[in-house]
Amino acid sequence: MSATGEPKQFVPLNIAVLTISDTRSLADDKSGTTLADRLTAAGHHLAGREVVVDDADPIRSVVRRWIADPSVDVVITTGGTGFTGRDVTPEAVEPLFEKRMDGFSIAFHMLSYGKIGTSTIQSRATAGVAGATYIFCLPGSPGACRDAWDGILAAQLDYRTRPCNFVEIMPRLDEHLRRPKAKGA
Repeated sequence: MSATGEPKQFVPLNIAVLTISDTRSLADDKSGTTLADRLTAAGHHLAGREVVVDDADPIRSVVRRWIADPSVDVVITTGGTGFTGRDVTPEAVEPLFEKRMDGFSIAFHMLSYGKIGTSTIQSRATAGVAGATYIFCLPGSPGACRDAWDGILAAQLDYRTRPCNFVEIMPRLDEHLRRPKAKGA
């Protein structure tokens, strides 16, 4: 269980939200709105918000752009994590990961199981790190976005959460890129 300690100050992050849908626009995107509202209410900054179709190339293009942008700390996608022929978010995003975050998927499914039972197996929610940017791929329902934010992301993206959180290790995410190559190896 997480706890928030008072000695640490809140550190606002720049979080971009990408909705993957063949039928939604920004005007009727309830899942993206759920995430945008929750992250800003928590004190974070909405670094960008877009909607793209369920196609690997546009998904990967937006996520790559945000990974390359040093002002974006976190990318959250919503949609395209199911099993239909058009659901390609994991296939589009996972090849970009430098490190997978298997624990996120496990935690998400545990949380989701308590809410929707065995229907949670119909989601391929995934997460990882690329270019010192955290990436979380959530299902496309507002309920799943709410549950993931409230039950996992709000705490892990809060520097005050103890015993540990993602914010405190952000400065070290790209240390492998700064490390000189080993001589004689």
